Amino acid sequence: MSLSSAINTAQSLLSNTARQTSVVSGNISNAGNENYVRRSADLTTTAGGGSRIASVSRSQDSALLREMLSSTSGSSGQDALLDGLESLSRTLGGNDYENAPATLIANLRDALQTYAADPSDVAAAGSAVASAKDVANGINDAAKAVQTTRTETDAKIASGVSDLNDLLSRFQTVNDRIVSGTHAGRDVNDALDERDTLLKNISQYVGVDQVKRSGNDVALYTKDGTTLFETTARSVTFEPKSAYDGATTGNAVLIDGEPLAAGTGANTTARGSLQGLLQLRDDVAPQFGRQLDSIANGLVSAFSESDGNGGNVAGLFTVSGGSSDAAATLSVASWVEADPSKLRDGTISSTSSATTGPGDARWLNSLVDALDTPQAITDPAGLDSNSSVLSYASDSVGWLEQMRSDASSASDTKSAMTSRSSDALSNKTGVNLDEEMSRLLDLEQSYKASAKMISTVGTMLDSLMAAVR
Repeated sequence: MSLSSAINTAQSLLSNTARQTSVVSGNISNAGNENYVRRSADLTTTAGGGSRIASVSRSQDSALLREMLSSTSGSSGQDALLDGLESLSRTLGGNDYENAPATLIANLRDALQTYAADPSDVAAAGSAVASAKDVANGINDAAKAVQTTRTETDAKIASGVSDLNDLLSRFQTVNDRIVSGTHAGRDVNDALDERDTLLKNISQYVGVDQVKRSGNDVALYTKDGTTLFETTARSVTFEPKSAYDGATTGNAVLIDGEPLAAGTGANTTARGSLQGLLQLRDDVAPQFGRQLDSIANGLVSAFSESDGNGGNVAGLFTVSGGSSDAAATLSVASWVEADPSKLRDGTISSTSSATTGPGDARWLNSLVDALDTPQAITDPAGLDSNSSVLSYASDSVGWLEQMRSDASSASDTKSAMTSRSSDALSNKTGVNLDEEMSRLLDLEQSYKASAKMISTVGTMLDSLMAAVR
């Protein structure tokens, strides 16, 4: 090797080492950045047998990224559903479900039995009526909580749609920068990191598939194939409603004009929070609301009185709305509040006639029996269609708590999957400080060797120049 070749080789090594050191230093400085993908300087040989840095590449892994996006969207959808179920569960009270309709109806039955034991006891009569008012108020509150949950969920959907549109707009800006930079031969690694970060955030709202195209371009689609982004961000639209009642139907979330489907099941199929929120607003909360309506209608039926003409009229409990508003409008008849003895005599309705007297508990006993007597449930809402009002109310609590429990277990599982996929991606593409420090030491040795070569060549040149003088 000639002296000039040796000096050129040494200079090339120094240049490569400096570039590699810069890359490793960048990795080390971003060791705590979960959205940073480790860089590596790619060496290539030159025609003269030397080497140079051809490019700086990212340690990306498309398969692991795809798995992380899928687990993130699944966990986000599950958590959105679970949060709503826990909100509904809190309306039932604590661990003893003291505010649950089943508990309040059981308390009413006990109060009626106490009154039946001494039909002339005025205090017992007042206590029974007070228990009935607790039942009505408790069911009213539960019905209000259902519609409040739906209203709040609707607002969360609106906020999520706004955030998603913002993310898609930013995604378009970054993607355009990547495509143009790639075509111009610029380093776009930082922009690629930014795009992947936006993609992870998008997956929290909706399940997303990424399709890579030429020039580092990508297109995004939902899990059912609706276009989210292809050259331009597609519009995600939603019209929120200010309030909900039993007859209100929420509006759909439209992605590029196509409605986004809601999730199904306690272990929900929702991919992203929007599908989980739609399931809560349009399926879970309304079903619980319908169960409350059936409980209210069942109470009206169980406590109905004879109208004297072979028909029945409302007795202790009345509703002022239709069957779909029964839980919200359930109340205790005003006549029995003014005169609690009407409860004992079966004369609450202005059209009914007395069936007992001051010392007669037959009507009170029949009311106790009515709470445990099966009746046809017009809208069972997923429960037994032939059940007593007390059993149906208990089954309603069981349905909600079972769904919440199943959703909680599914949330734990999906969160663990997200954590594992995140760790796997980080281990493959993230920065390992020990490895980077080891590379830095190797580069230091390479730098010393190059410097030594230059020094040796310099000494040889000095000796040669001295010899020819």
